[in-house]
Amino acid sequence: MKILIVGSGGREHAIAWKVAQSRKAEKIYCAPGNAGIAEYAECVDIGAMEFERLSRFAKEKEIDLTIIGMDDPLVGGVVDVFEAEGLRVFGPRKNAAILEGSKAFSKDLMKKYNIPTAAYENFDDPKKALDYLETAPMPIVLKADGLALGKGVLICNTLEEAREGVKSIMMDKKFGSAGNQMVIEEFMTGREVSVLSFVDGKTIKIMTSAQDHKRALDGDQGLNTGGMGTFSPSPFYTEEVDAFCKEYIYQKTVDAMAAEGREFKGIIFFGLMLTEKGPRVLEYNARFGDPETQVVLPRMKNDILEVFEACVDGTLDQIELEFEDNAAVCVVLASDGYPVQYEKGFEIRGLESFKGRDGYYVFHAGSRFRDGKIVTNGGRVLGVTAAGRDLKEARANAYEAVKWVDFDNKYYRNDIGKAIDEVS
Repeated sequence: MKILIVGSGGREHAIAWKVAQSRKAEKIYCAPGNAGIAEYAECVDIGAMEFERLSRFAKEKEIDLTIIGMDDPLVGGVVDVFEAEGLRVFGPRKNAAILEGSKAFSKDLMKKYNIPTAAYENFDDPKKALDYLETAPMPIVLKADGLALGKGVLICNTLEEAREGVKSIMMDKKFGSAGNQMVIEEFMTGREVSVLSFVDGKTIKIMTSAQDHKRALDGDQGLNTGGMGTFSPSPFYTEEVDAFCKEYIYQKTVDAMAAEGREFKGIIFFGLMLTEKGPRVLEYNARFGDPETQVVLPRMKNDILEVFEACVDGTLDQIELEFEDNAAVCVVLASDGYPVQYEKGFEIRGLESFKGRDGYYVFHAGSRFRDGKIVTNGGRVLGVTAAGRDLKEARANAYEAVKWVDFDNKYYRNDIGKAIDEVS
């Protein structure tokens, strides 16, 4: 099969690495790709939002399956464009990707179909939002309705902070048009868990659990980022939690989308909060998580192209997902100053250290070639991932591997996966 992957981050690198292992993969392209992805795929200079160019390329190269990695093109309708041209593509159509594209939509869906989530109200008028806050309990959560690179969520401890948050999201448009609407949500406490799943429109198959670290600094301090590291599986995702979610959340979400005439094919990412009252849905994503993919796919035994095709063809019920009985930890190496301001263009040294080392991976999130060398090209630069027999061993291995690679202004958190110490 000829494969086209759309995207340029660590998630797409992990997907390309996994696809390259498939017995079905004959040739892989990636648009636009990065320096790490280039090891497995021919990178093509087409942007992820250039739908017509992407579909034209897919037709010219007789691509058998296109895999959309990123949220923006999915929410923008790239799958609809490909399907209109008779091309096979993995990912939800625009009317289904709204599950991630609009938090107001997803909250209303959960309310309508009795899927457990936090209490909330939707607002498109900042004055009404401010009036609502006057009597709302603190702390409270403000969410920009649209896509905001994982950063459009503000946790406000005081009324003054909440007022500033409304101003920032809805009036100053800190997150652009994503803030045209806003969700004000009850603040929940508990452990966060990420659960990825494959969906074919009617059947859902759950992957192994993971846990992300969103804050920029150690101790979950600092600004929200796209993710500074992750581990899998989550020791907090117990058999009891799994049973609850299978009964009240997972299949109910797939069925709800189908009932709304929004058949969902692709990946549903469930962001869960494990509260004292039971699991609650924090958010949905309509694609693989980043950096969760970097710890989930190395543990997956299946030929991923077979799973992708089953989702497209509606035959996922015939697939049994299998994962290694081990653990993985990913530590993100970022450019100092991320997510606000940072320099790019520094040479990345030591990448060859990962060659031939089983259970160690380095996934490129922001890199490019310059004068024959690989240099930094983003806020998140690399995802250093290591496997181990258990989470403690995987964490120790990952932090050892972090030392093998270097670049000027390299920054990373020192406490990824530290929560596992509490349950060991």
